[in-house]
Amino acid sequence: MEHYIIDRRGAELVSITVGEITAINRYPVKSFAGEELEACKIESYGVQGDRYCSFYDMTKKDWWQYVTARKIPNMLSYQAEYIEGDIRVTAADGRVFGWDAELLNEIQSLTSTQITMSEFKAPHPEAKHPQLLSVDGASILLVTDKSLKKLEALWGKPVDQRRFRGNFVVEVSEDSLGEEEWLGRRLSIGGAELQVDSYCDRCVMITMNPDTLERDSSLLKQVNKEFNLNFGVYASVIRTGEVRLGDQVVLLPEGSAAE
Repeated sequence: MEHYIIDRRGAELVSITVGEITAINRYPVKSFAGEELEACKIESYGVQGDRYCSFYDMTKKDWWQYVTARKIPNMLSYQAEYIEGDIRVTAADGRVFGWDAELLNEIQSLTSTQITMSEFKAPHPEAKHPQLLSVDGASILLVTDKSLKKLEALWGKPVDQRRFRGNFVVEVSEDSLGEEEWLGRRLSIGGAELQVDSYCDRCVMITMNPDTLERDSSLLKQVNKEFNLNFGVYASVIRTGEVRLGDQVVLLPEGSAAE
């Protein structure tokens, strides 16, 4: 669906509805399981409560300091929730933790590497943009159902969207403009506006089943072969606001600017 807006010079520009939000995911602790939401607030760093906390190996440098499920797969068995400004973590056996020394000791027991935990809502020490928290690229990750369906057909197995840890899953029509057309453009979603910055380069994380933690390297090989390891797109925040399930995703005209 096309919408027409007028820029400051009186020129007519076209915005296009490319899809709608069908899933909202938040991951309060990097590499832990997250939570599915009906609505979320978008702040300058991304989804409120997303990637607030992380674990570090301080003997490493830059982004390699992050301790993730690539090194400790069992991290994915802990579910993190963001509740009124606090973090609650539930282990597979039902034990509940906060973001505290008890949780650090728990995760430390899974590895011989000496690890530490971030301060609450603290940006990575090597972050180029201080407003970003424990994220690898830009603030928000989007994945489309079109790409997921294509991958399912190629792989020959169901693909759980949680493997890709996107904040938003966007349902798009077959003839809609895909992620490749979003790069460098702005999206309006609910009350928020995002700038699509880059593709997301995939790694072994997607090979792990989010429920069983079983690995299947053939999925990553398929993503490498058919998508050149690019699956989903990173976006930064232009305007804060609320996003809800069912909100339309609108591709704004090139050259348009946030008011």
